[in-house]
Amino acid sequence: MSITSRVPPPTPEQAAIVKSTVPVLEQYGVTITSTFYQNMHRDIPELHEIFNQANQKNGHQARALATAVLAYAKYIDNLSVLGEAVELICQKHASLLIQPGHYDIVGKYLLAAIKEVLGGAAADEIVSAWGACYWQLAYIMIDREEQIYTEKANRDWREFVVEKKLKESEEVTSFYLKPKDGNPVESHKPGQYISIRVPVPQQDWKQIRQYSLSTCPDPSYYRISVKKIDGIDTEDTSLQAHPGWVSNVLHDSVQEGDTVDLTFPCGSFYLDPKTSSQAPIVLISGGVGLTPLMSMLDTLVDEGSERPLTWIHATRSQNAYAFGDHVKAIMKTKPTWQAVVYNRDGDLSKDGDTANHKVVDGRIDLSALDRAIDLYLDDVDTEYFICGPDSFMVELKDILVGMGANADNVKYERFGTGDVIREPAPAVSGCPASQMKPAAGLTCPVTGETMA
Repeated sequence: MSITSRVPPPTPEQAAIVKSTVPVLEQYGVTITSTFYQNMHRDIPELHEIFNQANQKNGHQARALATAVLAYAKYIDNLSVLGEAVELICQKHASLLIQPGHYDIVGKYLLAAIKEVLGGAAADEIVSAWGACYWQLAYIMIDREEQIYTEKANRDWREFVVEKKLKESEEVTSFYLKPKDGNPVESHKPGQYISIRVPVPQQDWKQIRQYSLSTCPDPSYYRISVKKIDGIDTEDTSLQAHPGWVSNVLHDSVQEGDTVDLTFPCGSFYLDPKTSSQAPIVLISGGVGLTPLMSMLDTLVDEGSERPLTWIHATRSQNAYAFGDHVKAIMKTKPTWQAVVYNRDGDLSKDGDTANHKVVDGRIDLSALDRAIDLYLDDVDTEYFICGPDSFMVELKDILVGMGANADNVKYERFGTGDVIREPAPAVSGCPASQMKPAAGLTCPVTGETMA
């Protein structure tokens, strides 16, 4: 799929028009995006395979896209604010094999939805201005995604065989995936993810999800570790909670010897093991958020790294704790490394705990840890990687920055919907982290997924 020609960039007058529509979008944004999805899927049903149908049904996608459209309007004269989020989205697009022609489709139906919902209020100059600004961002993404594709050996779906299926906890199962063609896998950076495509009983179309690679790079296989989602709650009480379709298929139906479709590794949340830095590393995870951090940890072991390291993990219970024995075994071999495991239910055994592996009852409390010995806050170059529930990551980043961590060195990963661009509150001398606020979210213009 390709676009025929490029439209001119928006004029200053068009950018001003788009910015002036902010109050209208605040009132009618969700109606516009709901109309957009409904009309597009009605006319082009095969796009159900690209779009996350779970987030379509629970209403998250329409709300997230409405927030994104509002963000475009607010920041149309300063797109640099969206730079990091645009990179996250481009990585997601590449993992889904999004092509330039998809932007044609989305642009067409989004502008049509604006006209349909706003009626006579959507004057021709408003629609034209939105079209020019949409394509300005679309071209930025198309060009970046082409760069990502050129770095990959394969630009298509590839068949993989499930060589081994291993239960890591009551909720998490690992899948060892080998390429059916016998050729090496595409190398990944520790922390990146792959897309997997499987048929699900509830849908006429295959569904795609992203799962973090959970071990160090190996040319012969990938490993993903998937939490089975029993039910996804929604904020809208009129919508029924439903199970995670893909995770349940993987856990209940996909067996050793079966074949699944994968793309190549993507993602901008990763640890570079080749860096010359000897600065400390702090890995903080909640629940299944430990999967990309497991890849980082295993890679550091594989590389023989001696960088000081603290692993901080929060688990609900013994039954939910994956990779616990593996982490404990690693810590025994690394005198400069330590692990602190927070156990909400207080049922993790403390037998055999050592100075570099401690179990603490309750929830994560960074203030109770030693600033220098546990968190390495005395080193401005310390790298922090956080992965877990949305509020968990945002709160812990704010706490770390408030304690003195370099904000640029505190990174986190998210695959769901919601706010993603966080910026300081209006400049105040000595503004503390508690005054950090989320700016408007930025959502993938093609899939409606919001990245953080």
